[in-house]
Amino acid sequence: MARPRVVVTDFIGGDLEHELNVLGGAAHVEALAAASEQDLQGRIEDADAMMVYHCISIGAETIERLERCKLIVRCGVGYDNVDGAAARRKGIPLANVPDYGTEEVADSAIGMTLSLMRGINFLNRRLQRGRGEWSYTQIRPVHRLRGRVFGIIGLGRIGTAAALRAKALGMDVVYYDPYVPDGRDKSLGVRRVETLEELLGMAHVVSPHCPLTEETRHIIDSSAIAKMRRGGFVVNTSRGGVVDVQAVAEAIVGGQLAGAGIDVLETEPPADDNPLIRAWRDPEHPAHDRVIVNPHTAFYCEEGLEEMRIKGSENCLRVLEGRPPRNVVN
Repeated sequence: MARPRVVVTDFIGGDLEHELNVLGGAAHVEALAAASEQDLQGRIEDADAMMVYHCISIGAETIERLERCKLIVRCGVGYDNVDGAAARRKGIPLANVPDYGTEEVADSAIGMTLSLMRGINFLNRRLQRGRGEWSYTQIRPVHRLRGRVFGIIGLGRIGTAAALRAKALGMDVVYYDPYVPDGRDKSLGVRRVETLEELLGMAHVVSPHCPLTEETRHIIDSSAIAKMRRGGFVVNTSRGGVVDVQAVAEAIVGGQLAGAGIDVLETEPPADDNPLIRAWRDPEHPAHDRVIVNPHTAFYCEEGLEEMRIKGSENCLRVLEGRPPRNVVN
């Protein structure tokens, strides 16, 4: 009988040390290094399990071709790049790795917040280009962090970690999450609001930490930004589609936003005509000095990446051994 086959579809290539340490005795493990979904054709049909990262999407047509797949693991927190409904119809569980990068994403959200609110990024960019006086006056007014309202949309694992970090800085942490049971606010010492509008009207910083769903797509758009305090900040380390970046660029021009930290975009890498990217790259545009853009990096540290790979592999091993998978999302 042929050994079970586990494929790593994208992102991870070459060295499969962590995957083989877990699965080497139970399956043949192969990295496909696919750059697109089309690259998978003819290479995944006989897979017994699949580990999918964030570089490609897995749609219904691809899932329909799977002949014996027992599990698809989305090695990450978000899973909107895999058609979970199609997998369910096919009888294939879709699981994620919800806890691998909690600390790193929260750290990145707070790091961007500090850089924006303290004017660190702004002054560095300006002075590097010889713009303005060698003086703090370029960033006036800057206000003390203590007491500023840090607004979180989605108080899951990462949102909670970000809340605790912001609270440690003395910020007034407020969250909106209709799916969190009563009492979480009391246990964390933060404040809960009942509506998104209420949070937007209070927050000096809005930091989404929610999955991308039809409910949350562009939850931060021009209308939402208009309800924020003038001169506030948006920091997005969740999913690209949660924030309408064109609205961000326009709000910075008008002064409604003083800056933004964007770790994720709807299309990665972005097209050159992406309105935010175009503005960010233009030295004459206000966004050039007021926006931080990272290439979907908040999740990353060596320890977190290793943890994600090991936990994804362990879930594959569970189903190959006939045990139920963990963290099924479909």
